[in-house]
Amino acid sequence: MPERLPRIFVTRQIPPTHLQRLQREADCVIWPGQLPPSRADLLAGVAGCDGILSLISDRIDAAVFEAAGPQLKVVSNYAVGVNNIDLAEAARRGVAVGNTPDVLTDATADIAVALLLAAARRLQASGDSVRQGEWKTWEPTGWLGCDLVGRTLGIVGLGRIGAAVARRLVGGWGMRLLYSSRSDKRIEGLETARRVTLDELLAESDFVSLHTDLTEETRGLIDARRLALMKPTAVLVNTSRGGVIDQSALVEALRGGRPLAAGLDVTDPEPLPPDHPLVTLPNCIILPHIGSATVATRDAMAEICVDNLLAGLAGQPLRCPCS
Repeated sequence: MPERLPRIFVTRQIPPTHLQRLQREADCVIWPGQLPPSRADLLAGVAGCDGILSLISDRIDAAVFEAAGPQLKVVSNYAVGVNNIDLAEAARRGVAVGNTPDVLTDATADIAVALLLAAARRLQASGDSVRQGEWKTWEPTGWLGCDLVGRTLGIVGLGRIGAAVARRLVGGWGMRLLYSSRSDKRIEGLETARRVTLDELLAESDFVSLHTDLTEETRGLIDARRLALMKPTAVLVNTSRGGVIDQSALVEALRGGRPLAAGLDVTDPEPLPPDHPLVTLPNCIILPHIGSATVATRDAMAEICVDNLLAGLAGQPLRCPCS
């Protein structure tokens, strides 16, 4: 009798090259829908599985581990962040957890800079005026935005992506760099960066870019009090996780003109309902979580994700472990 292939539940279609590699090594059950599996479908899908390939929209908690059964060896998250996974429960059960760091740094940094520029120069609202037939003539005082050169950039969380954003803006626009972090950072090319408290950063920065993990400590980190510290000319950008910002507070802050504008690649929930107040504000640009959305980046994420799964199934160290 041929040896049983390990069983994998894949919660969404990923780039095909590496998915096909996984299918040669395992019995893969791939969720067919564009939307994530429902809670009931997720629990049913993982039953009897040796591995799970999850996305950030899939909550992998004690109930999922219990539904999978004791033979579950590995969960491989198709993302850098793993706030959707109960790491303590995974460790208790001896389940390895992997993620896909490093490879999406540049793609996400590019989106952060794009959002900063778009919000600062009012690209969405001005472009909408063209599409809606409202553009009548060139106006000396029309669609005025913010300059970047020589202004102050505040990075909240100077990790890989935060540092990549800083390099682009400090090197390209000569910005002065402030950052808030749990520890001092010494990063090549950013030697002039100054570490400050989060409150100081928000009060002094012309542009604030969020790059912190979502944890219990950082959920709602940017709340009404902290938004009120920002300059009325400041721009806030978030490419980390939507839950880092108190969105109700952000709505009121943007309506009140402090900060001037926001650019969001992440929200809570995702997607936001089309009638959500943030969606309707002309000074808020929202993208559908496309920070890593380049062909090369998503393919590299798939490669690491499958490498993690195959290593975990074989009882070997994961390529990118996070537990």
